[in-house]
Amino acid sequence: MDLIARLRAGLPGEAILTDPDVTGSYANDMASFCEAGTPAVVVLPRTVEQVQHIMRTATELRVPVVPQGARTGLSGAANASDGCIVLSLVKMDRIIEINPVDRIAVVEPGVINAVLSRAVNEHGLYYPPDPSSWEQCSIGGNIGTASGGLCCVKYGVTAEYVLGLDVVLADGRLLTCGRRTAKGVAGYDLTRLFVGSEGSLGIVVRAVLALKPEPPQQLALAAEFPSTAAACEAVCEIMARGHAPSLLELMDRTSIRAVNDMAQMGLPDSTEALLLAAFDTPEPAADLAAVGALCTAAGATEVVPAETAAESDLLLQARRLTLTALERVKSATMIDDVCVPRSRLAEMLDGTAAIAEKYDLTIGVCAHAGDGNTHPTVCFDAADPDESRRARESFDDIMALGLQLGGTITGEHGVGVLKKEWLARELGPVGVELQRGIKEVFDPLGILNPGKLF
Repeated sequence: MDLIARLRAGLPGEAILTDPDVTGSYANDMASFCEAGTPAVVVLPRTVEQVQHIMRTATELRVPVVPQGARTGLSGAANASDGCIVLSLVKMDRIIEINPVDRIAVVEPGVINAVLSRAVNEHGLYYPPDPSSWEQCSIGGNIGTASGGLCCVKYGVTAEYVLGLDVVLADGRLLTCGRRTAKGVAGYDLTRLFVGSEGSLGIVVRAVLALKPEPPQQLALAAEFPSTAAACEAVCEIMARGHAPSLLELMDRTSIRAVNDMAQMGLPDSTEALLLAAFDTPEPAADLAAVGALCTAAGATEVVPAETAAESDLLLQARRLTLTALERVKSATMIDDVCVPRSRLAEMLDGTAAIAEKYDLTIGVCAHAGDGNTHPTVCFDAADPDESRRARESFDDIMALGLQLGGTITGEHGVGVLKKEWLARELGPVGVELQRGIKEVFDPLGILNPGKLF
């Protein structure tokens, strides 16, 4: 019996896609410079039992399986390999439970982040992880890549909210790990091991997520600086003085000008860096005043605090438009994701500007400044081979700079195909050996998302 026939034995017909024109549309995520193969079939299960059938079939026939969520990733982690089963989890999109007493939500992996966030808000609760693609990205994908977002500076990343998981293993067995309780330290923490594993250890089919009480509406301020060094000094002072902003974002000159060109935001051409801070505390105006004074002392030429939520949204609009604006600069963009210690943030931004000059490229940087996570965005003409080469080389230089400054090659986008060479450099030979050993325990045949991570 061939692959398709075996799959049909345990899946409804509409869950199996074989038309090459259709399956080809599932071949890749949103990353640049990442090869993608041709899948043999795309399957869209709706139940745990169907996922188990898919994995048993794949194991029996030794067919690779590439798990996918919404394919909004930026590292090629969801890219198909030749002859694989693409296992799309978008149809498993139920919110199974929201429990205000235990402050948990139980969800399937295809639930969209924004849908979950709005659902828990109706119960006076809050799910903090908020990737910029939150209107499209799925919880399963967020777990697979250990996603972050704008609020990480105060609330942390996805890994801190995953309490328990149901995972279908490579051979089709169902593993339940973690807990529903507020505390629990029984055995090795397998739950954390799956978070950020990019589908290489198992297929997440259910997640128990921690929730928080919904905070007050945040207020924001915008501070304009004559240099990135001055803006980064303000960031260091804000954190050193013990402030807890719900958002602390930075845009460099290139990003500011791209947004100005697209949306006529009215920011002065002399602005070299824009710092955006927000607080969701009981007295946000007082916090903004204190932070505004620190910005002024660091050299800000203008500090504009919001008085209402609507004004805050207007101030934050520039940051939200950054990627869209940079995508208009050239035909293609390559978004890096390098995280450095906050104390080295200025060196990271200045070093990236030097790399842009070295390769004669436009590279805009926006950053989750409060946690040192920078997103240099290389703009280039994909039809120009020389410019494409320079873009890729500049991307590598940016990652090398991040490691040199004591940082990491990815703060929230994952490794996938794009950065697997750099993962080996960051981990070192002992680290790689141990990680490969873990992979072999969970996936001895090597059929789960092959070619990713390392």
